[in-house]
Amino acid sequence: MKSIVIAMPGNEKLADELAANLALERISVTVRRFPDEESLVRVEANIDGRQALIVCTLDRPDEKFVPLLLLACAVREAGACKVGLVAPYLAYMRQDRRFHPGETISAQHFAEWISARFDWLVTVDPHLHRISELSQVYSIQTQVVHAADGLARWVQSHVTQPLLIGPDEESSQWVEDVARRAGVPFVVLEKKRRGDRDVEVSMPDFELWRDHTPILIDDIISTARTMIETLGHLRRIGLSNPVCIAVHAVFSQTAFDDLRAAGAAKIVSCDTIVHFSNQIAISPAIATSVREFLNETE
Repeated sequence: MKSIVIAMPGNEKLADELAANLALERISVTVRRFPDEESLVRVEANIDGRQALIVCTLDRPDEKFVPLLLLACAVREAGACKVGLVAPYLAYMRQDRRFHPGETISAQHFAEWISARFDWLVTVDPHLHRISELSQVYSIQTQVVHAADGLARWVQSHVTQPLLIGPDEESSQWVEDVARRAGVPFVVLEKKRRGDRDVEVSMPDFELWRDHTPILIDDIISTARTMIETLGHLRRIGLSNPVCIAVHAVFSQTAFDDLRAAGAAKIVSCDTIVHFSNQIAISPAIATSVREFLNETE
């Protein structure tokens, strides 16, 4: 029987694209809140014996996570043989160790909760640092989709004489991969973080690159403080205003406006989180990974 695609609220566009790309059926569900803020979910179709995939990107996860887990339970109770999760942005990957006494390792617990309710997971470029592979914390099958090809194609098509810049050491894996695919030069900066909004960035010698268009690339833009600090350094050494690219456009509070006011020539993101900066589509790559899981059950 044909597998089904279900969208959590706000994820309808990606769910429609996956359904069209994979020739799957899109079904409706109800997800709403009672006046007391508790959630109600309801499956609106017969799914007995079919495999289901739920699409829910997990930015702002605290408001989404309880209804997502309830929906996974409802889908399974309605007879689904397997339930997969497509979460282009995967939350709770930053707290991957106990930084101070009394803290918990939230990446581990979040993974346990998802693993208890889903059979497989597809995500895009999770923020891996001390956790090097999702299998270290997720007990279900996982597939990681990489956005590097899409980023490289966008750079090749839209920027003349680009220089890719990683704002910190953690971004080096993204920048080097994109630069290699696009065939352009890159550098990676060094960052010292003194607090959530207090970041110092050191710069190498950019004299050789003055004729290039700087492109700042990072996997996540949240507060944008690292990129804003980097923009200030670029301006002081006389480079042109850079293009800023993110895989995941989290943009907390006023971060987008702050980044634009700091001098970003253009701000571009993949569509893993719905935002008006989205210009790089990731659904075809997600569909390829989802197809692998669906084929395993046929």
